[in-house]
Amino acid sequence: MIREQWEQVVQLIEPGAKLLGTRALQGGVSAQVTRLDVEMPDGAVRKLLARRHGEADRSRNPQIAQHEFMLLQRLKAAGLPVPAPYIALDRFGGAPLLVTEFMEGEVLGSMENVPDAMLQLADRLSDIHQVAWERHALHFLPKQNDGCEARLNKRPERMDDSLSEGRIRDALEAVWPLPQANRDVLLHGDFWPGNVIWKDGRIASLIDWEDAAIGDPLFDLANARLELLWASGTDAMDGFTQRYQTRNPGLDYSALPVWDLFAALKPASGLSEWGLPPDIERQMREKHRLFTEHALARMQR
Repeated sequence: MIREQWEQVVQLIEPGAKLLGTRALQGGVSAQVTRLDVEMPDGAVRKLLARRHGEADRSRNPQIAQHEFMLLQRLKAAGLPVPAPYIALDRFGGAPLLVTEFMEGEVLGSMENVPDAMLQLADRLSDIHQVAWERHALHFLPKQNDGCEARLNKRPERMDDSLSEGRIRDALEAVWPLPQANRDVLLHGDFWPGNVIWKDGRIASLIDWEDAAIGDPLFDLANARLELLWASGTDAMDGFTQRYQTRNPGLDYSALPVWDLFAALKPASGLSEWGLPPDIERQMREKHRLFTEHALARMQR
């Protein structure tokens, strides 16, 4: 988007405000991310974050910006550490646009820099799952099971054998649909270290809620388990899992291997396109193999 378009957005947010500058940010996979520096009418300078959703998000949900805006409003009201939303437009510059506050802090390159990082991550995921989503009127969010079923029904003509896609799909199809053992909860949908902002050794914000849904809490748990295995190894994954289970003793964890396989299915036919250094990709593939084999073995018990 050109500067004049960003100036229009600023005026929609706060008439009389002045755009001081823009800066494209790295790290957006499904969206283009831009920081806006804005001088408000009272002279205060605020940093805002603008996200323009890509084609995949638009085709999945044309109202994705509006829905994330409403979700963030309700999560702020529920006391979760999320960015405050400013404005959402279904189409601006050819794409849905969401503008929120810019959260100061950093995404940790290494979890080892914060001794209790796994405990904090598990606690925040527990907090998400304890949000009273019905009371906060989050019925507009999709059902996660619908997305899982659509993924299973969309069998590619050519499987990604390098990530055991055929074996994963066969095992999942054999047990799907799962009987509901846990109550539906609010899901982040993509809970991993890259969507957590840290400041002074504490979690400052949980970001990127475009994949939020309603469903079994083990979906989020499994996704985070694989991501933490990739980022920090087996001990970190196990420590995170144990903390989450301690915080949520009433859940039925018997289907966790199934949800682990759904997490393992996610990178199929895509990992090689993530632009990773060859040595990092090799390590991730090996960890993915171990994660998948462990899940399959537990399903056969």
